[in-house]
Amino acid sequence: MEPSRDPGARLRGVPRRPGLPTFLSGASPTFVGVVHLLPTPGSPRSAGSLAPVLARAVEDARALVAGGCDALLVENFGDAPFHPRSVPPETVAALALAVDAVRSASGGRPVGVNVLRNDARAAIGICAATGASFVRVNVHAGAAASDQGILEGRAHETLRERARLAPGVAILADAHVKHATPLGKETLGEAVRELVGRALADAVVVSGRETGSPPSASDLREAREAAGDAPVLVGSGLSVENALDLLPLVDGAIVGTSLERGGRTAEPADPERVARLRAVFDRLRA
Repeated sequence: MEPSRDPGARLRGVPRRPGLPTFLSGASPTFVGVVHLLPTPGSPRSAGSLAPVLARAVEDARALVAGGCDALLVENFGDAPFHPRSVPPETVAALALAVDAVRSASGGRPVGVNVLRNDARAAIGICAATGASFVRVNVHAGAAASDQGILEGRAHETLRERARLAPGVAILADAHVKHATPLGKETLGEAVRELVGRALADAVVVSGRETGSPPSASDLREAREAAGDAPVLVGSGLSVENALDLLPLVDGAIVGTSLERGGRTAEPADPERVARLRAVFDRLRA
């Protein structure tokens, strides 16, 4: 007998969590801009002070808002090489302050956090403390080999901690995340069905092989078919040049590099580049 392609088939009779944050359930495609933080205190390239990190985060947030992003995602991108599991207390503290500062500059837009490389527990705690709306989790289910070592999904922990601390927070989970190789032999579609049907992700993120690299159209089609009614977002590499080809296949995109000065990762956000990409989103919404 052919296996069911319904992501909820293995949990028949168990309802999905009702509702999604407005930035995922509203007009599609959704435009999420990334705030790539400078190195935070305690990371190898940190200058030692958090003040310039926060100042730059606010500057980037304002540029993303001015250009037309629907939501913002804060990442400790400058902290490489990343901890593969839990990050230290100073990183959690720095991210909490950064998320709070970005929320103040967001003009009421939803703000999320990704604690790199894979600390979903810290991300949930930051949301509980700051009122942030969503988290991105690089490996929510399964396991992957990366430059940080083995990354393991902890959906069982993340979902229980969300229920305890921040039940309104959405989980955006990567399928076959960039800069990593899945340890299992599952196809992308199978990974997506597991994320939605068993790991109970609220949305699925599909990226290319590395930061700034887009996923293929075929991968997006496969993920979209497997995700059922869960939103699918492009997780890397979206640009003005490819947006008309990729955005019709998904429900939104998380965009960082192409919005930054010169299209170079971790440069300051450029409101003109944001506005040019926003125009493509608006064209597809019309």
